[in-house]
Amino acid sequence: MAKVRPRVPMREQTPLTRIHNFQSVPYGYNEDEAVEEATRCIRCRKPSCEPACPVTISIKDMNILISQRKFKEAYLLVKEDNFFPACSGRVCPQERQCEGACILEKQGQPVSIGKLEAFIADWGRNHEVEVEQVKNENSDKKIAIVGSGPAGLACAAECRKFGYDVTVFETLHKAGGVLTYGIPEFRLPKDIVDDEIKKLVESGVKLELNHTVGQNITFEELKEKFDAIFLGVGAGAPRFMGIEGEKLDDVYSANEFLIRANLMKAYKFPEWDTPIDVGKKVAVIGAGNVAMDAARTALRLGAGEVNIIYRRTRKKAPARAEELKHALDEGIMFHELVNPVRFIGDDNGFVMAIELVRMELVAEGGEGRMVPKPIEGSNFIMQVDTVIEALGTVPNRLFLSRTPEIKTDDRGVIEIDENYMTNIEGVFAGGDASSGAATVIKALGEGKKAARSIFTYLNG
Repeated sequence: MAKVRPRVPMREQTPLTRIHNFQSVPYGYNEDEAVEEATRCIRCRKPSCEPACPVTISIKDMNILISQRKFKEAYLLVKEDNFFPACSGRVCPQERQCEGACILEKQGQPVSIGKLEAFIADWGRNHEVEVEQVKNENSDKKIAIVGSGPAGLACAAECRKFGYDVTVFETLHKAGGVLTYGIPEFRLPKDIVDDEIKKLVESGVKLELNHTVGQNITFEELKEKFDAIFLGVGAGAPRFMGIEGEKLDDVYSANEFLIRANLMKAYKFPEWDTPIDVGKKVAVIGAGNVAMDAARTALRLGAGEVNIIYRRTRKKAPARAEELKHALDEGIMFHELVNPVRFIGDDNGFVMAIELVRMELVAEGGEGRMVPKPIEGSNFIMQVDTVIEALGTVPNRLFLSRTPEIKTDDRGVIEIDENYMTNIEGVFAGGDASSGAATVIKALGEGKKAARSIFTYLNG
């Protein structure tokens, strides 16, 4: 293969500047940069990137249109497949999906598909490009969506494209789920989320905020009033380690910490009346994207030192490579092969230290899988005054505890068949609620596929 041009680099705030604000770290491509990057696409006859995209965007055609400066056409093309490209272009793990499947990946320089998707979404927004409104061809059929996270929003958008009368029920006072409360402003600006949801409402989707199914409206009422129901209730309950000291003050779950910072605007205190106590030395347990979000948020809220505590090696960290790099560039320290044993409190009940044990990776089982094991006698103390546990999430029982008729597995996730239908006819589910905590783009893809199953179900 002939040598290809390197990627067009993304301009971004310097680490020294961005740790003092919550503004977007990348500036985004301008038109000339986007055109230059799009021309790197070699236009494969059978693009391997497209099947690797959970929402099956027409990536090759998008690149061609951008390279020809047909930005409006590219925007409308992308919106046909994905109603939320500005969000997914910023937070999707492209390196493991479309970009990982790009043939240029063999040279380590795949096309920057995610950044081009974000560019074209921003271009359409900035130029106020109107998407053709959906006709109410199937408006006699009513669809209820429970939850306004990525899966619920994608299902609503797709059902609306089919012409259905769609209503989304959301417990919180703002729609968006993890897009709104979980991902920080510097990674996903909330005006972008709000704009894509606003366009969904303009397409005809009804949005009922502050509505808890099982409280404001019963599940039985939903089944009576709607022809099909989609459950996109997510997996918003945090996991905990179950060790001594977790109930000490200033020991947070990442969920609570990020909800207070993002949804409740703690970073704007006292302009917003939700303070959050961040000490001078913070420890974040875990090394996924949520851990990076929590660590980088703590730094911006005034922490003098932020430490990532991870029981495996940095190479095994599940966080996106870009997010991990951003965190390290900002001065966050990564401690690998260590694990908490207990949290130690002071006389007033506040956390003051963590007892850690060093770990080693040991081959276990016939497949030789490397698992972390504690090294006996290697315990040591790290002084901290804030701890954030970012250990993943499980389905929130707020909805499921009120609907015991919906079958769940031993992990608490909703059981579905190959068509995303639950054990109750006409009731579908997708996203984290049925697969466990995953990615935004996976949830978008499942919401979209579930909508197609709803269409098949309603049309025989």
